[in-house]
Formats: sequence, structure tokens, C-alpha cells
Amino acid sequence: MIVQEIAQALNLKIVAGQAALNRNVTGGYSADLLSCVMARAKAGNVWVTLQAHPNVLAVALLLEMAAVIVTEGAPVPNDVIAKANAENIAILTTPRTTFWVVSALAKLGVPAQE
Repeated sequence: MIVQEIAQALNLKIVAGQAALNRNVTGGYSADLLSCVMARAKAGNVWVTLQAHPNVLAVALLLEMAAVIVTEGAPVPNDVIAKANAENIAILTTPRTTFWVVSALAKLGVPAQE
């Protein structure tokens, strides 16, 4: 499955990284504590979080994640959007809860990162 398919299936808003929508998604990870994400998430994962500050983008870049899904309508700052576009990282948003997004990803067949 690619990022674009997830965005369409879950009706996610694409706020950055249009050029990264064709990336393959290898799995999913959800956490808001950056140290947990850095320790457990893998390259190609889609990361589900309610945070949208610059450090989230830094972690996504470091781990070469496929995309970041920001939940609960959290605003994504303009500097994060600009950096994500420059670094080719997809950032998607939704007003839905993190639990809803993770559940929907599982229904789509996105495997959990263990």
C-alpha cells in the first residue's frame, strides 16, 4: 500500500509532501513520545501522532518514515510544512482521534510495528 491510497481511504488532508505520496508503507506506529518513536518505529512506517512540531519532522526524517498522520485537528505550523515539502515527507491531517486512525489503518491491512 502507498501513502496516497491511505490518504484516500481515510479521507486525510494532505498538507505537505505531495511528491512523497507514492512511497510504500511498510507498517504503522503510533506514539507521541519522541523517544519511543525513535526506539521502535522503522523506515517506511506511517506514524500516527497528535503532535506537529518541528521535532516530529526531524524524527520522521531520521527514520525515513513514509508519512506522518497528525490527528485530532492539531495544526501543523508553516515552518514544519515548508521543511516537510523541502525534505519530501508527507504530512497528512485529520480531525479524527488517534485511536480511530490506528483502527482504520489496521482494517486496511497496515501491519503494526512491533
